[in-house]
Amino acid sequence: MELKNNTILITGGSSGIGLELVKRLSEKNKVLICGRSLDKLKGAKNQFPKIEIFQCDLSVKSECMLLVAWVNENHPKLNMLINNAAITHVTNFREDREAIKKAELEIQINIMAPILLSKLFLPILELNENAKLINITTGLVYAPRAIYPFYNATKAALHSFTQVLRMQLKNSPFSVVEVLFPAVDTPWHKGNAPDIAISAESAVNEMLEGIQKRKPEIKVGKVKLLQRVSRIAPSFAIRKMNSL
Repeated sequence: MELKNNTILITGGSSGIGLELVKRLSEKNKVLICGRSLDKLKGAKNQFPKIEIFQCDLSVKSECMLLVAWVNENHPKLNMLINNAAITHVTNFREDREAIKKAELEIQINIMAPILLSKLFLPILELNENAKLINITTGLVYAPRAIYPFYNATKAALHSFTQVLRMQLKNSPFSVVEVLFPAVDTPWHKGNAPDIAISAESAVNEMLEGIQKRKPEIKVGKVKLLQRVSRIAPSFAIRKMNSL
């Protein structure tokens, strides 16, 4: 599959992996991005003038609906949805008085928004050729890190949802893809990326190569190794992940 002449929506496309995807895809495809920060969206537009931007907060259902309506009206040829947007909180569940508030926000953005957008965009995707629904998760679905009490759980939920959706839609005219990333050196880490983090460019290279090869699950970097270790020695995998 050659990645050209597609209409692609990337959630959280104004920074990190999302922005790297914009860089790689916007020359030969119509790329749409959404995000909460209008300043960041405008910054991405300045870098890549061909893209279209839409400001919305994916934690708010009504704003998700507005995004879908905008795409329906202006970009009915949408054939690729990349559910990339996610947030995380580094926190101690017992000690953090705002823990539940943070959990609710992560659940809304990291799992409920991809489920809602998948449901609402399915009728559009089904009408267009070479359609793909792509959910971004992480190797942490195999071995969670203790500093992310909610992020691990939301991504594990998205991993499971994607597997089930793929099975239920196996006879549909489009494919359901999951991309599992390792640690990637992006602003997501707020300047504290672990030493093992790979560059966003390398991560996206592997992702796009996997898409072109029509892989249903794309395990980037050392995620495949982590999966194998977690099956053989799950306690060791968790200890190793949390020693980084």
